[in-house]
Amino acid sequence: QVQLVESGGGLVPAGGSLRLSCAASVRTFSNYHMAWFRQAPGKEREFVAGISRSGGTLTYADSVKGRFTISRDNAKNTVYLQMNSLKPEDTAVYYCNGARFIYSDPKRYDYWGQGTQVTVSS
Repeated sequence: QVQLVESGGGLVPAGGSLRLSCAASVRTFSNYHMAWFRQAPGKEREFVAGISRSGGTLTYADSVKGRFTISRDNAKNTVYLQMNSLKPEDTAVYYCNGARFIYSDPKRYDYWGQGTQVTVSS
């Protein structure tokens, strides 16, 4: 069973930055495309960003383009999300996940970590 541990969340003012990390315990991390999702209170979980196995292909939700950057370190089994110019509407619990494809539908993933809370104050 895959274990995903997200970290790096916190409380920041609008315009601030945070860097999230997600450590995955899988046999071959480089076999998985990885993605970040988020879920705000009362809302469904939504796709934020995705990265291919080698890191060569990146995809972003329109709401975060130009502000967030996804990256990965296959030697460390870790995927990152650098978040700049944060807005109050970015407030959510952030989750990562991995699969054989970059699925934007969170229902395509079986296991989830505990997530990390990001709160952006106005």
